[in-house]
Amino acid sequence: MPVPTSPTYITLRNGDQVKVNDHVYCSPTWSIRDGTPYSIARIMEFLPAQGTPTFDSVGKRNEPFTRVRLAWYYRPGDVSDRPVADSRLLLAAIYSEVCDLNQLRAKCHVIHRDKISDLAGWKKRPDRFYFTRLFDPWIRKEFEVIQATSVRNMLTGRYEYVVAEKEIVPDLTDELRLCATCEKWCPPPETVQCDRCKNFFHMACVTPPLLAKPSRGYGWTCAPCSRQHEEEVDSHEVRHPTPVAPKPKSNAPAPRGRGRPRKDRVLAEKEENVEIKHFKMWPFRYFGQYTVAEDTLDPEDFIFPRAATRVGPKYQVNCFPVAGSENNLPPGIEERGTESTIEVLNSVHEMSPEEVAAMETYKSTLTRNEKLKHNIDWLTEAIRRFSAAWQNRRDMATVNMQSPNRLEKWKTEQTRYIDREWSEAEKAAFEDAILNHGAELRPVRDEVGSRTMPEVVRYYGHWKNMKLGEENRRIKAARASGLSMLARPPSRAGSAEEDSSIIAEPTKGNASCGACRTRESDNWWKAPKGLVTNVLCDNCGISWRKYADLNVRPFREETISKHTKGADKREGTPLTGPAAKRARTLSTIQATPPPSVSQQNRCLACYKNGLPGKVLRCRNCSFRAHPGVIGAVVDATSLDQWLCDLCSNEKLQEFSVNYDCLLCPRTRKDPKKKQFHPPADSFLRSCKPTEGQAWVHTLCSVFIPEISYSDATRLRLVEGISTMPPYRWMNKCTLCDQSGGAVVRCSDCPAEYHVSCAWKAGHKFGFEMQPVKASRRDTTTVVDFKDFNGCMVPTVTCKGHPAHRRERFEMCEMNELGETAVQVYCKNYKQAPTANIHGLLRKARRLDQIIQTEDSIDSESTLASSEMHCWSCGTEYSPCFYSFTVKEFMVGDEFGEAWECHNCHMKQIENHQESVNGGNGLNGINGMDGMDGIEPS
Repeated sequence: MPVPTSPTYITLRNGDQVKVNDHVYCSPTWSIRDGTPYSIARIMEFLPAQGTPTFDSVGKRNEPFTRVRLAWYYRPGDVSDRPVADSRLLLAAIYSEVCDLNQLRAKCHVIHRDKISDLAGWKKRPDRFYFTRLFDPWIRKEFEVIQATSVRNMLTGRYEYVVAEKEIVPDLTDELRLCATCEKWCPPPETVQCDRCKNFFHMACVTPPLLAKPSRGYGWTCAPCSRQHEEEVDSHEVRHPTPVAPKPKSNAPAPRGRGRPRKDRVLAEKEENVEIKHFKMWPFRYFGQYTVAEDTLDPEDFIFPRAATRVGPKYQVNCFPVAGSENNLPPGIEERGTESTIEVLNSVHEMSPEEVAAMETYKSTLTRNEKLKHNIDWLTEAIRRFSAAWQNRRDMATVNMQSPNRLEKWKTEQTRYIDREWSEAEKAAFEDAILNHGAELRPVRDEVGSRTMPEVVRYYGHWKNMKLGEENRRIKAARASGLSMLARPPSRAGSAEEDSSIIAEPTKGNASCGACRTRESDNWWKAPKGLVTNVLCDNCGISWRKYADLNVRPFREETISKHTKGADKREGTPLTGPAAKRARTLSTIQATPPPSVSQQNRCLACYKNGLPGKVLRCRNCSFRAHPGVIGAVVDATSLDQWLCDLCSNEKLQEFSVNYDCLLCPRTRKDPKKKQFHPPADSFLRSCKPTEGQAWVHTLCSVFIPEISYSDATRLRLVEGISTMPPYRWMNKCTLCDQSGGAVVRCSDCPAEYHVSCAWKAGHKFGFEMQPVKASRRDTTTVVDFKDFNGCMVPTVTCKGHPAHRRERFEMCEMNELGETAVQVYCKNYKQAPTANIHGLLRKARRLDQIIQTEDSIDSESTLASSEMHCWSCGTEYSPCFYSFTVKEFMVGDEFGEAWECHNCHMKQIENHQESVNGGNGLNGINGMDGMDGIEPS
């Protein structure tokens, strides 16, 4: 049991002294963090070296301290794409990690917004931050953080803050709200408030009852207030006051006399040192929509935010028998909770000692693998099989473990009781993903690609135990050899690795700051990737590391030399700089370093790495992309031999060798020069053949809604180009200012551009999941993707638009089945109706929809329509139909009209010619064909 002692102070490298519950900047060395800003955290406890117990026999912490447990804060930009102008705003989190003590950089101050009296003055002071919300990294949702003292009827002795959903905060903090009519409690979903008298009413208590709340931006008044307002208007007693411009608000302190101390500074220092209550090292707990109030009294209750429970009438059916009637279950359904519905996993406690000894004897003979004998999954399955044999009165010798599968109750298929062995490539991908993402296993599962989420979770547990076992064996071996395991005390001086981020003197090519362009500074810092130079001045370097704030001054284009070719320079670099000092392009900017596995490929659509089975690489041109984005279906044994569509056509010559996209504007080419294919380092290299043997970009065919595929799985044989509306071809592109090619419109503004131009300009491509009303679900295709249900709509958005809250999926995002968003969208919305319809006939039908006949067409050249069918054979498809008057279809005194297909018509003509040549007359026909009762019209 730990003994309470006085606070322990640790001196950092910069001279700051910190203790438990102080806030610090934390960051590894520059080479490891890859130029990212410092992280901000709260010190929870100091820990000794790994392998040393935290407390000794008397309950005192072991020293020296080499590690520290930190509670992290997130910056808003770390968890979402929406821009946040306030660089001092943070997001709290109930998430902690253990780090080395030498990673602490300096001390800072973080408090809740409600405890700050002067926010503007607080943000003007260095190393000051504040928070109002909490982000949960597991369910990826933000919650409101309020002071526990503002919550009614809650014990506030343990925690300083309470975490809850935004819609629950009024219920926790508002005073008792009663309906002015019935004087009963008013829950927010069923309550409206009068804008004049501020009273609350149930929507069912007003006259007439309200069916729904007023729309956003509109108010509501009760009947007495409405009547009073009408009387005031009728009596002309309402006088609107003259609007007076409000005085501008200022957070500056009140003027003070000479020689008096500044109250704002004293108040700020008092706010910095305010005492915050902590319970088990945390200042807040979740008390929201899914909290049971009684459970909060338990000290061992979980404090983490929770999602919706799956237990209850919304997800489970509770059918109780009616009183006085028998519980008659449907045939074939057994009552739950009986012995027949329970699966016995272990019966060893019911065996006799002799039977247990026999079971242990037979168990030792099931395998010779000593590692497998100590595997928990193997032991659990072996005990289950021995228990089943004992219950069925079978001999223990009949039990074997040859089959890795087992048939569980209530399952139709067999499942494995132990996971299959991980390959070396999977282990390497897993360890690299753990290095990048830590304990967040969902992105780790995406990096591995070939394993399910349960398999990744189980392997993560075995992997941690394996690492701990290696560490324990190392400690035991060191102790056995007589070596001391005392940890090296943390260094108080600046490490060589951290000093490497400070540049003594900038070089000639990096003579100015990459952000503000200044050429004078006391210290120069290394700059993050993507700036025009590789250095930052002292102000910009500190602002970037502490506040993640970098005001980049735009580069002046008039300074570019006229003799410099812009195409030879990389993106984001000054064109006048030397070629040897160019920065990397924006496509290489990553918040975390890429995986170190040399066999991984980088997809050109999402710029993410993946194993060769997850990201394909063309053997000829080295084009790389996820197979689900380009419609590639490749056997696992021929991954190294895969060719993209263009390279495959170069070899087979199945389609045209002119690879210009039909949906993009035509580019003028010099006939004397060699025709170049689309570059292999761009996603526009991916092209698909059309029904006319031409080519279009895969990106263009996916994001233009009128296009369809004869095979949506492989995205091949593009159809429907001729049925596109004329405005797509007539409108000009706002990027290239050309009218040729098909354009699409931005989802957030009226801008229109070609799909390829939007991709080159860096616009955002994705798919939005739009909700569908219940009345339209029968006529609208509704799909499920990653826990979202609705109509999937492709969107192209200008890169300058801020991110919105509508759910948007990237092209390469995958669902639980491993299908990308492009695959799901094309499979449900882009598949042409190919059942019993030839491709040429589909094209003819599309042309029929375009052609509008103005002049009357001769009966022998009448085109087929959906209302025509042959009177003889009944077919509806023919190049042309011939009309006849038939006596059987008489209407009054007039003959009815019938149609005859071209095939039957030609047979009748041949029969007529044979009858004429044979001297036989025609019976019942006016010199045309041999059908009785038909006359040509």
